[in-house]
Amino acid sequence: MTTRGTTPVVGRPAWLLLGGAFGAFTLSAALMHSYPVYLVAFIAEFGWSRAETSVAYSVSQLVGGASSPLVGYLVDRLGSRRLLLLGGGLLVAGLLGSAFVTALWQMIILYGIVMTIGANCLGLVVFVPMLSRYFVRRRGMAISIVQSANGIARGISAPLVQLLISLIGWRSTYLVQAGLMGVLVLPLASLLRRADMPPAQFQSGAVPNDLPADMPGAEPEPLGRGWTLGEASRTPHFWLLFAVYLFTGLGSFFVSLHQLAFAVDIGFDKLYAAEVLGMGAFLAVPGIVVTGTLSDYIGREWSAILAYGFSIIGVVFALLITSPDQHLLLWLHACFFGLTWGARGPAITAKTADLFPGRQLGTILGVITIGSGVGSALGSWGAGWIFDVSGSYRVAFIGSIVSYAAGVIAFWALRRPPARNG
Repeated sequence: MTTRGTTPVVGRPAWLLLGGAFGAFTLSAALMHSYPVYLVAFIAEFGWSRAETSVAYSVSQLVGGASSPLVGYLVDRLGSRRLLLLGGGLLVAGLLGSAFVTALWQMIILYGIVMTIGANCLGLVVFVPMLSRYFVRRRGMAISIVQSANGIARGISAPLVQLLISLIGWRSTYLVQAGLMGVLVLPLASLLRRADMPPAQFQSGAVPNDLPADMPGAEPEPLGRGWTLGEASRTPHFWLLFAVYLFTGLGSFFVSLHQLAFAVDIGFDKLYAAEVLGMGAFLAVPGIVVTGTLSDYIGREWSAILAYGFSIIGVVFALLITSPDQHLLLWLHACFFGLTWGARGPAITAKTADLFPGRQLGTILGVITIGSGVGSALGSWGAGWIFDVSGSYRVAFIGSIVSYAAGVIAFWALRRPPARNG
């Protein structure tokens, strides 16, 4: 309840925005994370090599990074609700077209470009600037809740899509996904209607009293002057964050895209492996929320380093798997790797908001996110290429560990805040 002319005591609108962001990101991430299951189906139907089948995913990561500055620019000016509607439309179009593909280039265009831009309009670049204004003192927690959608999405998508493909085929499964997106996009957009306040109201600090923040009696953070993209790019912190995104993308996608194919190659049943990996992915939900919330208390650096460590342990367990009888090792790999999938995200994005607050945060975050796109593209395609050359994912998994270690070093160097260089 609120009283006219007084500051509200309950931050309900802020939590509705958080709910809308969480729901939208969960849906788009589930659609995009289903590609590893389709990868196995494409190999079986079209006879594409691992590297060829990975191209669409690699292009997706590159496009995701390259389009982030544009998406960040648009959200700073149009608002998150309009971006959600645009993204939802692109995802529906991409899913419908994917049901009728007959060649690799079609998949590259539909998944790698159309769906990726659509998903980017329902991603962190859109929601982090909004949530950073409304959740000032609990920024890490709020971002971690949205980021945890990655874990839910991966946990749901792998076993569910594999089951649907087994029952109705992969083409019909794409049509089901398109219908789901089409039905849910408008209700999700309605939850974000409060986010489309004219930017001038925030810039002046004149925030209406019916838009409370996350704490009783608090208001959204005024944007003030803040950092510009040019100022931020002249600091070493900007490029260290770029490197963190790059190394994290490499470390994660040297493994994640090919997890199911790796397990099937070892001899595990497809549906069983998808279920195990899906259950492991669900652990990302508490993992992301815990590490993101911890970052508010123990610091972004220690929280991220903890997540990197668990991921490295998960990759080590994968390196130890040599036969389909090693169920425990598969579970340990899925759980440790899944627990911290995306767990660095809240710490990294919150750190970006900590270092470069202001009305251009969306643009700054978008440019830095290019590093994630490059790293993820190289990792996902590189793992497939390494398999085609060596017949094994072993070298790719070792590359994952090295990349994560490099991410730790880069993140630790961000301990002190940047100074403006004029």
